[in-house]
Amino acid sequence: MKIGVFALQGAFIEHERALLSLGAEVKEIRLFSDFSDDLDGVILPGGESTVQGKLLREGGFLEPLKKRIEEGLPVYGTCAGMILLANKLSNDGNVYLGTLDATVRRNAYGRQLGSFAEELDFKGVGKFPAVFIRAPFVESAGKNVEILAEHKGKIVAVRQGHMLATAFHPELTGDLRIHAYFLDMIRK
Repeated sequence: MKIGVFALQGAFIEHERALLSLGAEVKEIRLFSDFSDDLDGVILPGGESTVQGKLLREGGFLEPLKKRIEEGLPVYGTCAGMILLANKLSNDGNVYLGTLDATVRRNAYGRQLGSFAEELDFKGVGKFPAVFIRAPFVESAGKNVEILAEHKGKIVAVRQGHMLATAFHPELTGDLRIHAYFLDMIRK
Protein backbone atom coordinates (compact mmCIF):
# COMPACT_ATOMS: atom_id res chain seq x y z
CA MET A 1 0.00 0.00 0.00
CA LYS A 2 1.41 3.39 -1.03
CA ILE A 3 0.48 6.51 0.95
CA GLY A 4 1.35 10.01 -0.21
CA VAL A 5 2.26 12.41 2.57
CA PHE A 6 2.08 16.10 1.68
CA ALA A 7 5.52 17.39 2.67
CA LEU A 8 4.94 21.07 2.00
CA GLN A 9 5.06 22.23 5.63
CA GLY A 10 4.30 20.86 9.06
CA ALA A 11 4.72 17.52 10.85
CA PHE A 12 5.04 15.20 7.86
CA ILE A 13 8.15 13.20 8.89
CA GLU A 14 6.34 11.81 11.94
CA HIS A 15 3.47 10.58 9.74
CA GLU A 16 5.97 8.93 7.42
CA ARG A 17 7.62 7.10 10.32
CA ALA A 18 4.26 5.86 11.62
CA LEU A 19 3.23 4.58 8.19
CA LEU A 20 6.58 2.88 7.57
CA SER A 21 6.33 1.18 10.99
CA LEU A 22 3.00 -0.26 9.86
CA GLY A 23 4.51 -1.62 6.64
CA ALA A 24 3.11 0.96 4.23
CA GLU A 25 5.15 2.44 1.41
CA VAL A 26 5.44 6.23 1.72
CA LYS A 27 5.83 8.84 -0.99
CA GLU A 28 6.54 12.45 -0.09
CA ILE A 29 4.52 14.91 -2.12
CA ARG A 30 6.40 18.16 -2.62
CA LEU A 31 5.87 18.88 -6.32
CA PHE A 32 2.79 18.33 -8.45
CA SER A 33 4.67 15.59 -10.32
CA ASP A 34 4.83 13.65 -7.01
CA PHE A 35 1.02 13.51 -6.86
CA SER A 36 0.67 10.35 -8.93
CA ASP A 37 -2.23 8.03 -9.74
CA ASP A 38 -0.63 5.06 -7.93
CA LEU A 39 -1.36 6.41 -4.44
CA ASP A 40 -3.77 4.41 -2.29
CA GLY A 41 -4.33 7.34 0.08
CA VAL A 42 -2.89 10.67 1.20
CA ILE A 43 -2.17 12.45 4.47
CA LEU A 44 -2.51 16.18 5.04
CA PRO A 45 -0.33 16.79 8.12
CA GLY A 46 -0.56 19.31 10.90
CA GLY A 47 1.20 22.64 10.55
CA GLU A 48 -0.12 26.05 9.55
CA SER A 49 -3.29 25.69 7.49
CA THR A 50 -3.03 29.12 5.86
CA VAL A 51 0.51 28.40 4.66
CA GLN A 52 -0.38 24.88 3.54
CA GLY A 53 -3.46 26.14 1.69
CA LYS A 54 -1.35 28.75 -0.09
CA LEU A 55 1.29 26.15 -1.01
CA LEU A 56 -1.38 23.73 -2.27
CA ARG A 57 -2.84 26.49 -4.43
CA GLU A 58 0.53 27.75 -5.73
CA GLY A 59 1.73 24.20 -6.40
CA GLY A 60 -1.32 23.46 -8.54
CA PHE A 61 -2.57 20.79 -6.10
CA LEU A 62 -5.80 22.28 -4.80
CA GLU A 63 -8.30 21.48 -7.57
CA PRO A 64 -6.75 18.13 -8.66
CA LEU A 65 -6.55 16.97 -5.03
CA LYS A 66 -10.14 18.04 -4.38
CA LYS A 67 -11.26 16.15 -7.50
CA ARG A 68 -9.37 12.98 -6.48
CA ILE A 69 -10.87 13.09 -2.96
CA GLU A 70 -14.36 13.61 -4.41
CA GLU A 71 -13.71 10.56 -6.64
CA GLY A 72 -12.86 8.46 -3.57
CA LEU A 73 -9.15 8.87 -2.79
CA PRO A 74 -8.79 8.12 0.95
CA VAL A 75 -7.44 11.09 2.89
CA TYR A 76 -6.45 11.66 6.50
CA GLY A 77 -6.05 15.23 7.75
CA THR A 78 -4.53 16.02 11.15
CA CYS A 79 -5.02 19.45 12.75
CA ALA A 80 -4.28 21.79 9.80
CA GLY A 81 -5.33 18.92 7.54
CA MET A 82 -8.77 18.94 9.19
CA ILE A 83 -9.03 22.66 8.42
CA LEU A 84 -7.99 22.09 4.79
CA LEU A 85 -10.68 19.40 4.36
CA ALA A 86 -13.57 21.33 5.98
CA ASN A 87 -16.28 22.83 3.80
CA LYS A 88 -16.67 25.74 6.23
CA LEU A 89 -14.47 27.54 8.76
CA SER A 90 -16.42 29.45 11.40
CA ASN A 91 -13.67 31.98 12.11
CA ASP A 92 -12.00 32.27 8.70
CA GLY A 93 -13.45 33.10 5.29
CA ASN A 94 -11.18 30.67 3.45
CA VAL A 95 -12.23 27.25 2.21
CA TYR A 96 -9.48 25.09 0.78
CA LEU A 97 -10.57 21.60 -0.33
CA GLY A 98 -14.09 21.76 1.09
CA THR A 99 -14.69 18.00 0.83
CA LEU A 100 -15.55 17.27 4.50
CA ASP A 101 -19.11 18.23 5.49
CA ALA A 102 -18.11 20.02 8.69
CA THR A 103 -17.77 23.49 10.14
CA VAL A 104 -14.37 23.78 11.82
CA ARG A 105 -13.03 26.46 14.17
CA ARG A 106 -9.32 27.26 13.69
CA ASN A 107 -7.11 27.65 16.79
CA ALA A 108 -10.15 26.73 18.89
CA TYR A 109 -8.04 25.89 21.95
CA GLY A 110 -5.94 29.06 21.75
CA ARG A 111 -2.39 29.70 20.70
CA GLN A 112 0.78 27.67 21.22
CA LEU A 113 0.63 28.08 25.01
CA GLY A 114 -2.81 26.45 24.93
CA SER A 115 -1.33 23.16 23.66
CA PHE A 116 -1.95 20.06 25.77
CA ALA A 117 -2.18 16.26 25.82
CA GLU A 118 -5.13 14.27 27.10
CA GLU A 119 -6.41 10.72 26.81
CA LEU A 120 -9.58 10.40 24.72
CA ASP A 121 -11.98 7.62 23.77
CA PHE A 122 -11.62 7.10 20.02
CA LYS A 123 -14.42 5.01 18.50
CA GLY A 124 -13.06 1.71 17.18
CA VAL A 125 -9.62 2.33 18.74
CA GLY A 126 -10.19 2.81 22.48
CA LYS A 127 -8.35 5.15 24.86
CA PHE A 128 -5.87 7.26 22.89
CA PRO A 129 -3.20 9.77 24.06
CA ALA A 130 -4.17 12.84 22.02
CA VAL A 131 -1.73 15.74 21.55
CA PHE A 132 -3.37 19.09 20.75
CA ILE A 133 -1.22 21.93 19.34
CA ARG A 134 -3.10 25.13 18.44
CA ALA A 135 -5.88 22.71 17.63
CA PRO A 136 -9.16 23.22 15.83
CA PHE A 137 -12.39 21.43 16.62
CA VAL A 138 -15.54 20.62 14.67
CA GLU A 139 -18.39 22.94 15.60
CA SER A 140 -20.94 21.05 13.53
CA ALA A 141 -20.88 17.95 11.37
CA GLY A 142 -23.13 16.92 8.50
CA LYS A 143 -25.48 13.94 8.77
CA ASN A 144 -23.04 11.64 6.93
CA VAL A 145 -20.15 12.51 9.22
CA GLU A 146 -19.40 10.00 11.98
CA ILE A 147 -18.08 11.45 15.23
CA LEU A 148 -15.14 9.36 16.44
CA ALA A 149 -13.86 11.36 19.43
CA GLU A 150 -14.76 14.34 21.59
CA HIS A 151 -12.88 16.42 24.13
CA LYS A 152 -15.02 18.10 26.80
CA GLY A 153 -18.05 18.07 24.51
CA LYS A 154 -16.14 19.35 21.45
CA ILE A 155 -15.81 17.12 18.36
CA VAL A 156 -12.12 16.40 17.66
CA ALA A 157 -12.18 13.37 15.32
CA VAL A 158 -14.53 12.55 12.45
CA ARG A 159 -14.93 10.23 9.51
CA GLN A 160 -16.96 10.79 6.39
CA GLY A 161 -16.68 7.76 4.12
CA HIS A 162 -13.08 7.70 2.88
CA MET A 163 -12.11 10.91 4.76
CA LEU A 164 -10.66 10.88 8.29
CA ALA A 165 -9.80 14.01 10.24
CA THR A 166 -8.44 14.61 13.74
CA ALA A 167 -7.86 17.90 15.53
CA PHE A 168 -4.94 16.28 17.37
CA HIS A 169 -1.61 14.75 16.34
CA PRO A 170 -1.42 10.95 16.70
CA GLU A 171 1.88 11.02 14.80
CA LEU A 172 3.53 12.67 17.84
CA THR A 173 2.54 9.95 20.33
CA GLY A 174 4.27 6.77 19.19
CA ASP A 175 0.84 5.08 19.27
CA LEU A 176 0.18 3.73 15.76
CA ARG A 177 -3.48 2.75 16.16
CA ILE A 178 -5.05 5.72 14.36
CA HIS A 179 -2.66 5.36 11.44
CA ALA A 180 -3.57 1.65 11.41
CA TYR A 181 -7.26 2.69 11.46
CA PHE A 182 -6.62 4.84 8.34
CA LEU A 183 -4.84 1.98 6.56
CA ASP A 184 -7.75 -0.34 7.43
CA MET A 185 -10.16 2.23 5.96
CA ILE A 186 -8.22 2.01 2.69
CA ARG A 187 -8.20 -1.81 2.68
CA LYS A 188 -11.99 -1.93 3.12
